[in-house]
Amino acid sequence: MGYKIAVVGATGAVGRAMLDILNERSFPADDVVALASARSAGQEVSFGDRNLKVHDLAKFNFKGIDIVLSSPGAKISAEYAPAAAKAGAVVIDNTSHFRMDPDVPLVVPEVNPAALADFSKRNIVANPNCSTIQMVVALKPLHDIARIKRIVVCTYQSTSGAGKEAMDELFSQTRGIYTNETPRPEIFTKQIAFNIIPQIDDFMDDGMTKEEWKMVAETKKILDPSIRISASCCRVPVFVGHSEFVNVEFENEISAAQAKRALRDASGVTLIDRESEMEYVTPAEIAGEDDVFVSRLREDPSVENGINFWCASDNLRKGAALNAVQLAELLVKKHL
Repeated sequence: MGYKIAVVGATGAVGRAMLDILNERSFPADDVVALASARSAGQEVSFGDRNLKVHDLAKFNFKGIDIVLSSPGAKISAEYAPAAAKAGAVVIDNTSHFRMDPDVPLVVPEVNPAALADFSKRNIVANPNCSTIQMVVALKPLHDIARIKRIVVCTYQSTSGAGKEAMDELFSQTRGIYTNETPRPEIFTKQIAFNIIPQIDDFMDDGMTKEEWKMVAETKKILDPSIRISASCCRVPVFVGHSEFVNVEFENEISAAQAKRALRDASGVTLIDRESEMEYVTPAEIAGEDDVFVSRLREDPSVENGINFWCASDNLRKGAALNAVQLAELLVKKHL
């Protein structure tokens, strides 16, 4: 049986990745509809060896659609996701709007697939934040064997996490610096080319940014509410691929050798040992890959039962589009 799929935000970086991955993984779709804003209507986006005409989201009737993969921005999802769900579709939403709704499951297939069973409460499933996804995929095998007590994470997030216009700003600023032009930030708060910005999203009253709050709140919802988490998030001049240094303190004894064994056996993780030819991975090397890549794993002697590691992942794939398609595959296999 084939399914009818709608991709909302199909002209954006994540929407295009969703279409690519649906095709790559031979998702059982009889029909795929590309949706975007009125200004994008009439354009074409590629789906395998054919092109799809983009339809106006505001005029689209979701009746008859089985699954919606949605990444149009939180405000737009807030309006259209409930309408699609009411029409009978299951919406897998990549925005932040529904993630902390108690009636909406927040799911990473390798971490908490059983939570997907609650999709029917609102017919909406939330895709976690990109930085959260890659971290919990790496942490779940370790949590299972030693139980995590505390996490300290610093992220180095690429410009694609802020959308196509953010990537364009990095490109134009980089080119401009070489021709003696003064960088003019528009998408970012400060110059992004040849720079690092210690702010992603708006600041909150306690000094955290919303991105940092998301990592804390989402990890607790997905993995374990008792874990204590400190997150610091930076934007770096990279086009694709988020990286993180993660320090983990466990309740039970765990060695680097035990942690490596657990990660080698884990779904969705590729472990790179320092003794290997690669030694460690960088975002440039894993763009286009599906796994979360863990390297530089070692024991932390400053705390009891501590482990440090570096992880990198393609934020457009596992951090967004791939996770959404994997959730659709799970829905088809077990729930629809």
